[in-house]
Amino acid sequence: MSRASVTTARRHFCVHTTGSRPKLVVSADGRGVVSHAGSRLLADLADGIGLTGAFTDGLRRLRPRGTGHDPGRIAVDLAVMLADGGEAIADLALLRDQIEVFGPVASTATAWRLLADIGPAALTRLRSARAVAREIAWLQAAETTGGIPSARAGGRDLPSLVLDLDATLVTCHSEKEQAAPTYKRGYGYHPLLCFLDNTGEALAGLLRPGNAGANTAADHIAVLDAALAQIPDAHRHGTDILIRADSAGGAKVFLAHVRALRERGIHTFFSVGYAVTEPIRRAIRALPDHLWHPALEQDGTLRTGAEVAELTGTVDLADHPDGTRIIVRRERPHPGAQLSLFDLDEGMRHQVFLTDTPHGEGSLQHLEVRHRAHARVEDRIRCGKSTGLGRFPSRHFAINAAWLELALTAVDLLAWTQVLLLDGELASAEPKKLRYRLLHAAARITRGGRRLYLRISATWPWRVELVRAFARLATLPRPAT
Repeated sequence: MSRASVTTARRHFCVHTTGSRPKLVVSADGRGVVSHAGSRLLADLADGIGLTGAFTDGLRRLRPRGTGHDPGRIAVDLAVMLADGGEAIADLALLRDQIEVFGPVASTATAWRLLADIGPAALTRLRSARAVAREIAWLQAAETTGGIPSARAGGRDLPSLVLDLDATLVTCHSEKEQAAPTYKRGYGYHPLLCFLDNTGEALAGLLRPGNAGANTAADHIAVLDAALAQIPDAHRHGTDILIRADSAGGAKVFLAHVRALRERGIHTFFSVGYAVTEPIRRAIRALPDHLWHPALEQDGTLRTGAEVAELTGTVDLADHPDGTRIIVRRERPHPGAQLSLFDLDEGMRHQVFLTDTPHGEGSLQHLEVRHRAHARVEDRIRCGKSTGLGRFPSRHFAINAAWLELALTAVDLLAWTQVLLLDGELASAEPKKLRYRLLHAAARITRGGRRLYLRISATWPWRVELVRAFARLATLPRPAT
């Protein structure tokens, strides 16, 4: 076969099909066609809420002599890439090779250098920039959608912001700095994260070695304080804030810190898991049947086979903040549930938690179903792992810490897109669905009247939702400059 014939064969490949599918001739010579066109929505939103400008100001010192790519723009492009489903810095090629849609995008090597240059001071400025953008996004939500949505539990709105803290394990190769054995006999990192249940925003995170303690009070305090710093002043000081965690957040020092925040004008409450110790077991066994009440489902209906009761006064909580209450739920175990010897003996599964919500501010059943809603953080973490939190690119711990901050930013971009630009099913969809339906949509680039047009396919099933989101973005009130 001649060289010309080989070249032609490479450019055009005839696909022979069966059944009713039409015959195709596949080539790689398309012009004016772009993929992942919906991801431009994220990039424009980052500009519209001031995130790009805030990142630019925060990372200005990392731009050598004012030349080359803007470090703030590189950071935003990395966050957009992660929100779009990218897993590695090399995946910036998707944006870079579509310059008509995304503009000039830094090379992989330039992006690596930026991450390597982000030290503790620059990381602090990145966090401050995220807080600035969050305040603008919340103001825009107040003007366009009625404000930040309420978290829900037991079929009703909660009159507070709800912060969920939880740790997760990320498997990493042993060559990565500070990767260590985990309590599940794996190897990697053990980051501690905080999500806002109202919107799904990723407020704060702390990258830790794999052998970091799950119940380290100092780490919980650090992440909580970083999360509170992300909340705009008007909400941080003017709204009740519920802090939820599993039993790893039940350390007395951490609970004392939550209570002490009230002295700074931050009205915080806690709802945290508690270990079922021998005194707890004795108290449960001593409870008369008439003190157990039916538990609720998240929609407010009765939960079959589950009951709740209060143990306050039967267990010594002298070292805990004043007003701490202890509540227990028991229910018939579902197949595969992990049961203790006590549970096996009683024939019921027991879960206990502490709260300092005063009497009269919610029934016992409501407080329990409110605490059980903390389980939603597991879904937040699972989705976050597909948005950069599940894979760290470097051997160097500092670079991975910067990557974590950009992954949190990517989660926020998706959350802000849903709050500000989407409605219906897509407003609560997980990232996988958003990517499939909106972000990964293909389009054509055309020009006319000195304007550039992004033309979504007329047969794309979610074209109306995507065009509407771009239209809403164009009408968002912009911050004064």
